[in-house]
Amino acid sequence: MPTSTAIFWPVIAQVALIHLIYFLMLKRRSGAMRAGTAKASDFWVPAIEPEPSATVARSLINQFELPMLFFLVCTLLYVTDGVNHVVVAIAWLFVLSRYAHAWVHVTSNRLRIRQRLFVSGFVLNFSLWLLFATHLLGI
Repeated sequence: MPTSTAIFWPVIAQVALIHLIYFLMLKRRSGAMRAGTAKASDFWVPAIEPEPSATVARSLINQFELPMLFFLVCTLLYVTDGVNHVVVAIAWLFVLSRYAHAWVHVTSNRLRIRQRLFVSGFVLNFSLWLLFATHLLGI
C-alpha cells in the first residue's frame, strides 16, 4: 500500500496544469496585443476575446469545475485513511485525462476528442467518489 500522502502527487500535478494554462493564457493574450489583434479592454468581456486566448480561457474555467470534485475526494480519502494503490492509480488516470483534455482544448479544439476525454475524466472522478463511499461503508 502506498503511503497515504501519495494521493497528493496527482493533486500537485493537477494544480501544475492549472498554472500551465494560466501561463499559456497570459502568453496568448500578450501575443494578441503585440500583434495588434486585441487590446487590453478586449479581455474585460470574454465574448470579445480573440479565439486563440478564448479557448485557453475556457480551458482554464474547465479546471475549476470537475477538478474541484477531484481535489475534494482526494482530501477526503486522505483524511479517512482511504488511500490505496487503486485510488492513487485512478487519481493519476484522472489527471492524465485532464492534461489530454486541456491539450486538445488549447490546440486543435476537436470537440469529439475533447468530449471523450472529458467523459473518461468524469468516469474516473465518479469512480473515486464510489471508492470513497465504499470505504466509508467499510465494504
